[in-house]
Amino acid sequence: MSVQSSGPPGCGCKGVRSCLVCERGGIEAVTKCQRRKYHFTYHPTLGLAIGNDDSSLSGWTFPFPGVFLLDDFVNEEEETKLVNLMDNDEWKPSQSGRKKQDYGPKVNFKKHKLKVGSFSGLPCFSHFLLNRMIQYPVLKSFLPVEQCNLDYRPERGSSIDSHFDDWWLWGERLVSLNLLSETILSMSCDSEDLIQLHHNMVCNAQSCDPVTDHSESLCNFHDDNTQVLRTDNCSVKITSDTCQSHVPYKDVEVAIHLPRRSLIALYGEARYTWKHGINRQDIKSRRICSTFRELSKEFSHGGNQEALGRELLDLALSFQGVPV
Repeated sequence: MSVQSSGPPGCGCKGVRSCLVCERGGIEAVTKCQRRKYHFTYHPTLGLAIGNDDSSLSGWTFPFPGVFLLDDFVNEEEETKLVNLMDNDEWKPSQSGRKKQDYGPKVNFKKHKLKVGSFSGLPCFSHFLLNRMIQYPVLKSFLPVEQCNLDYRPERGSSIDSHFDDWWLWGERLVSLNLLSETILSMSCDSEDLIQLHHNMVCNAQSCDPVTDHSESLCNFHDDNTQVLRTDNCSVKITSDTCQSHVPYKDVEVAIHLPRRSLIALYGEARYTWKHGINRQDIKSRRICSTFRELSKEFSHGGNQEALGRELLDLALSFQGVPV
């Protein structure tokens, strides 16, 4: 049964989404997520998705490019200050048990319309975060024009459905700071295409520098025709003893564990091939996520709407904003 009206007071759910608040009010929960047959966990050092131990594909792996995960991006004192500053402003009810604070332009994604609206810039407390982000090669040129703070709580049944962030307005890199508690970012794909899995892959995480050009490359290695696949974080030697198999993308879910105070950036395949979401059961205590988005090529230098993009970017980087 679909939810056709807004939920009770304090609930921001609309359409087919629900949370514990509106479900307690008599609205029937809608299960939209597809149950995936095969479960993998992302290994940040290796850049691989590895079959879970309790899975029928335990020990099987495949490259999972497009993830940059950094532990302890902020320290405990900085985390406390950030959360206190956010809590000084109103948290507005949002979908699926979340609350939100938006710093960004007014957008109509369906009609592809964008205007400044009441946007006054990113918040002052994010200035040091951006200065720290751009110290890393994969984020060197990252210039966010939007920040969205989301508050998740288990008592509200907070979650976010698997989705792609918009491609018309937002650029390649999605950057999120995970505060107050650890959680799991669930990656899924609805494609009927097949993923090539490998068994007994030999990975040497020290054999090459991290790839920061948003790509992976496959090349021959020495004279024995052994192949070496370079992922974002390592080179994987595919030997003659490596077994291979295939499973449909649509049957696979990859769990990316997000430690408290960690920063994650999604780009490339992780941005454009895989959807991302947070399941209700993976919110164990209060969690705050600050997501930063850059402009797409259409609104960047040389794009059709470069002038509007520049206006928004100048405003964003004034760091004088309040939630819209």
